[in-house]
Amino acid sequence: MTSTSPGLRSPRAMAWHRRSVAFAEFCRQFVGHRAGMIGLIFLAIVAVIAIGAPVIAPERMLDVTKLVDVQRFAPPSWEHPLGTDHQGRELWVRMVWGARVSLLVGLAATAMSMLIGTLVGISAGHFTGFTGALMMRVIDFFLVLPSLILAIVLSSVLSRGVWTIIIAIGLTSWAGTARVVRAQTLSVESRDYIERSRALGAGHWHIIVKHLLPGVLPLVMANTTLTVGSAIIAESTLAFLGLGDTTLQSWGSILKNAMDVSAATSGYWWYVLAPGVAIVLVVLAFTLMGRAIENITNPNLRSR
Repeated sequence: MTSTSPGLRSPRAMAWHRRSVAFAEFCRQFVGHRAGMIGLIFLAIVAVIAIGAPVIAPERMLDVTKLVDVQRFAPPSWEHPLGTDHQGRELWVRMVWGARVSLLVGLAATAMSMLIGTLVGISAGHFTGFTGALMMRVIDFFLVLPSLILAIVLSSVLSRGVWTIIIAIGLTSWAGTARVVRAQTLSVESRDYIERSRALGAGHWHIIVKHLLPGVLPLVMANTTLTVGSAIIAESTLAFLGLGDTTLQSWGSILKNAMDVSAATSGYWWYVLAPGVAIVLVVLAFTLMGRAIENITNPNLRSR
């Protein structure tokens, strides 16, 4: 019998094998989900464009001092695919560079929010007594507190910049995730193998890492893709309110510039339409992916 046979596999190797098989099955089901694949392909295209911005649209194209005899507020045409802004800059160039900031803020803020929400949610569901009650009160406090207003306050107090917006969004949007993770943790805690682990002497760290975290991870993954869209909208809102970094391009800052020159009421519709449609499509793509992951990981939805 070889060392790779099931009889000689270590428990850790068997666990990794089960996880790899489960991941392969998840990928197979996701590929068969048409809406989820549409969202994934669209986001992959946007990500490639954002990463390749310095090659696709060199930064010198944003330098207004080098734009000579360029028509301001030029409508979309073959020469100007998305039109120009109030300074004569090509709108498609600003959109390409804006994708970098919008995606960075959306992904980084969501990662921070998911990390905090998962840790607090698991702790609130696992620990009982005073510790669990205290964490629940903290979660309830952040749930009733308007996250956008708190993000505005943090962005106003801290120095302006991309990372300020990321911190502001990440620190104010984790409560919903924590509440969902806590409910899932309580469900996992009621299963028999958790009781067996406690009977065999397993500590809190072992139960959380080995049992609770894998049990709530599929739910966190589905919630992550849905939260990215909300984070992108929050970033656009903060930039629209003038709380973003004015030296960087983002879809929210483009909308703010359009508002400053009254583009919507002056007939410059392309100035508002391009960033607005981009935000809607990216948020929709993340939502499609999130729904697909939720359908795959949730047995009740999958059975329907």
